[in-house]
Amino acid sequence: EKLLLQQFPKCHRVYQALNPKSKEVIADITRKMADGMAEFVGKDLGQGTLDLKEYKRYCHFVAGLVGEGLSRLFAASGLEPNSFSKEIYLSDQMGFFLQKTNIIRDYLEDYVDKRAFWPQSVWKKYSETGDLGYFTKQSDATVRENSLHCLNELVTDALELVPDCLDYLEKLRCQEVFRFCAIPQVMAIATLEKCFANSDVFTGVVKIRKGMSCKLILNTNSVAEVHGTF
Repeated sequence: EKLLLQQFPKCHRVYQALNPKSKEVIADITRKMADGMAEFVGKDLGQGTLDLKEYKRYCHFVAGLVGEGLSRLFAASGLEPNSFSKEIYLSDQMGFFLQKTNIIRDYLEDYVDKRAFWPQSVWKKYSETGDLGYFTKQSDATVRENSLHCLNELVTDALELVPDCLDYLEKLRCQEVFRFCAIPQVMAIATLEKCFANSDVFTGVVKIRKGMSCKLILNTNSVAEVHGTF
């Protein structure tokens, strides 16, 4: 963030060099994201979001709008048909899937930083103390069992987005755009597979191996390959 602010004049020069349609999309999405994020600035997120509705709302502002903006840019640039600018719902779902994956994986880091996003309406069903930090006590067998039930519910919730993500990818016509969109999605599904029923989520950060990342990148060239990964 510090580097971005220091080098912001470079970003501004690139922005000014874009065509008017692209500049309009970026300005609109940035404004919407800023307004949405401002909504959460004053909220106490030490114990996560209140419920699935707020969880989804947060994901929309920080990731769903990015998906919408990219779809509109793909259309504005001519890389995809003009109709792609209207794929708002599927674009949102693509962003949701990536953001929910990050939130699930980053449980411990976010809890320690007192800016957690796991929805209370889910995790409080499994926390016997009513505290989000309950799940960190992995030496206790009951805690381990409850934490995995909670984790798996959130992973399952994220997996419900998969059909829409695949639908979006199938609509893409430009190979470069397809890979740009598909690679983060296959990384996300691999991360969720790694997180599922994995107590390491509560004691550190779960990551897929670099070798696996390379394999996914090399094998994400078509819809068929993406389906194979999923």
